[in-house]
Amino acid sequence: MEQIVYLTDYQSLTKYFVILAQSYQFSIYKNRFCEQNDCVVEKKNPYLCGNLSKTCQLKFNISHRDKSTSARAGVLSTDHGVIESPFFMPVGTAGTIKALHIKDLREEIKAQIMLSNTYHLYLRPGVDIISAVGGLHKFNGWEKPILTDSGGYQIYSLGDIRKFTDDGVIFQSHIDGSKHVFTPEKAVDVQRNLGADIIMAFDECTPYPCDETYAKKSMKRTHHWLTRCVDRFAQTECPHGYSQSLFPIVQGSVFPKLRAESAKFIADQGAPGNAIGGLSVGEPASMMYEMTDLVCGILPDDKPRYLMGVGTPANILEGIALGIDMFDCVMPTRNGRNGMLFTRNGIINIKNEKWKNDFSPLEADGEVFADLQYNKAFLRHLFISKEILSAMIATMHNLGFYIWLMKEARNHIMLGDFLPWKETMVKKLMQRI
Repeated sequence: MEQIVYLTDYQSLTKYFVILAQSYQFSIYKNRFCEQNDCVVEKKNPYLCGNLSKTCQLKFNISHRDKSTSARAGVLSTDHGVIESPFFMPVGTAGTIKALHIKDLREEIKAQIMLSNTYHLYLRPGVDIISAVGGLHKFNGWEKPILTDSGGYQIYSLGDIRKFTDDGVIFQSHIDGSKHVFTPEKAVDVQRNLGADIIMAFDECTPYPCDETYAKKSMKRTHHWLTRCVDRFAQTECPHGYSQSLFPIVQGSVFPKLRAESAKFIADQGAPGNAIGGLSVGEPASMMYEMTDLVCGILPDDKPRYLMGVGTPANILEGIALGIDMFDCVMPTRNGRNGMLFTRNGIINIKNEKWKNDFSPLEADGEVFADLQYNKAFLRHLFISKEILSAMIATMHNLGFYIWLMKEARNHIMLGDFLPWKETMVKKLMQRI
């Protein structure tokens, strides 16, 4: 059973880490040995060792490139299926998309992959319960690929009830106030047992704004944690019988020098895919695009690139143009539950009075049955009446739209006219109707 650890003060942290390290048999400061041939992979990611890298089966093939931008269309293969890129991952924080059946996610929305949150699943229902049934796929009934984040961003969001150190993070549960410790090793162990196809390295997400000194210290900590995540990943296997892949995360806030340094460090790891974190946290969109462009120019071209936590339809299209392949965001679901609909012609606040007598379908050319089944006046009535069905309809519509947008972007990359299509769509999609 997962043990809840109560620490009476932060001074107990160091002592606890020593005990934890012994129980997990860490090799943080030792050379990494490949038992198959007694080689030593010193100061390098074990992915670079041919024997150790056999544990990762993720493959990424780029089939088309846009001539006017850095956009590309490809296929990412995992043990739970293939994913056509670029793609969007609906966020199922607690193993489920709020207000949506797994069947609808699969058959109506036709999502290719979903994202779940390590921090929340660790606290409730607990890793042991999910692992006992064979991992998250069997726990929630989703047979396609899953990505889990490391929990770093959620812990960062806890504010005053968490404390970062070079060893890890001590934090209080937002549920019951109990104190816990997450280390890079623990983050890998938890995600191994959750059984996601893609798991994320434990990182520290820097806030915006922050000064360069803090950003540099935070970046160095993320790099140090990555080496420990990689060690732990190389020492362990998925207990559920299929392969998993570990993605590192570029940090460095909005400072070009730090972003370049972090991107180079991450690129040198030889991982099967790479992520860009610490953006879309309050900085101007232009700054986010600048940092993304810089980092994409350094990360390996033949590996998938994941821009974490992004974003609006316009953000996503601009990210694709810069060379991003993977996206996730709570915006279509969270905003949908509050009455915001993303459509092919712009953004609708369905609660507004103007929709009271509008009996047209939610989206005449929509992808999901809810778009034609329900009209705007009816959905507005549901929201005003606080009916649960309102959240279900809006969530299905918005995710259906996001998945459609990714398919369209892919199609236009393959057709060779992505740039003019993107320029037209960005203006249209972000206007308020």
